[in-house]
Amino acid sequence: MADDAAIARLARAVLDCSLPKAQWTHEAHFALALWLARERPDCLEPDAIRAVITRYNEATLTPNSDSAGYHHTITLASLRGARACLAQAAPDAPLGAVLAGLMASPLGRSDWLLDYWSRPVLMSVEARRDWVEPDLAPLPF
Repeated sequence: MADDAAIARLARAVLDCSLPKAQWTHEAHFALALWLARERPDCLEPDAIRAVITRYNEATLTPNSDSAGYHHTITLASLRGARACLAQAAPDAPLGAVLAGLMASPLGRSDWLLDYWSRPVLMSVEARRDWVEPDLAPLPF
């Protein structure tokens, strides 16, 4: 995802449920979070982001269940990380540059959450449905 226009296209495609499922990657999740933080902060409220992602999952035939699809704790933790990266950037920094920095940071690892949550707690039904506090270490942001 090289530039702001590509990030905007991706975010709009998630919102209108037209993004191919294969393009809904770890990086794409953070690209959406950064774009929403800057362009549509109303979508970042917990119930709003849940609605955005569950609607997208349903459109791509991904079940939202106790074992698949939307995961509330992962989503909210990732949003916190994305917002922290955006807050550290210059107000007019290109989102592409912010995303590149984020992906080069520990957040760019797909397993970064396991520094803060044990796998059983993070993968629990409770964490999938609602926010569950980290059980290993507090989030740094």
